[in-house]
Amino acid sequence: MNDAPMPYCGPAPEPGQLWRAWNFDPVLLTGLVVFAILLWFRIERQGRAGAALGLMALVVAFVSPLCAMTVALFSARAAHHLLLTTVAAPALAVALPLLPRLPATLSLSAVSAAIIAWHLPSVYWAIWSSDTLYWVMQAAMLVPAWIFWSAILAPGITADSALRRALFVGGLAGIMGLVGAALTFAPGVLYIQHIDGAARWGLPALADQQLAGLIMWVPGFLPLAALAFLMLRRGWQQGFAA
Repeated sequence: MNDAPMPYCGPAPEPGQLWRAWNFDPVLLTGLVVFAILLWFRIERQGRAGAALGLMALVVAFVSPLCAMTVALFSARAAHHLLLTTVAAPALAVALPLLPRLPATLSLSAVSAAIIAWHLPSVYWAIWSSDTLYWVMQAAMLVPAWIFWSAILAPGITADSALRRALFVGGLAGIMGLVGAALTFAPGVLYIQHIDGAARWGLPALADQQLAGLIMWVPGFLPLAALAFLMLRRGWQQGFAA
């Protein structure tokens, strides 16, 4: 047993009680409702599908049992990060672009720094121990990702801009792959907070950590790499047509 303090989403659920592990924090629920109302009245009708998807992703991330599972399994934490950066953020960017003219270099650097910081064991322990730091780091990952995807998914793509956007998406895919490789091939357990939780779910902590790396690689890296390829192809087609 380890003596780690209780994180925001804790306690870790038992295998037979997963669907009871919903997070009904009144502050969180109030914040989501207020955000949904503000978002709904700021967007055009054609953006409401994206808003609904983005809000649904946030509910899954912070209200559903996935939140509690991030306390049990580090692999669930990896899935949580992907849900924010590759589902919620681009959906919100389609619904309501956030600072779309900000250079993508800045937002990519910010979201990459947040992803890497999350996976540093010392930083992870601090986040685990502090609800305030937990939410600061969630915002540090979600907001730059929202800004990044606002620039990447902005309308008016040209042959030149398609190449630039593909390179930026490829950069984000590279960060996912780098973190995934570090987790997969680490020789020992980096996050001792998950030793007990992983054991309850029948996984050695190192196997859970390796699974997190594979999650960052496969559903993280590959779809982004595919999107970068499609952008390159579209840019090539537009350049050829011109």
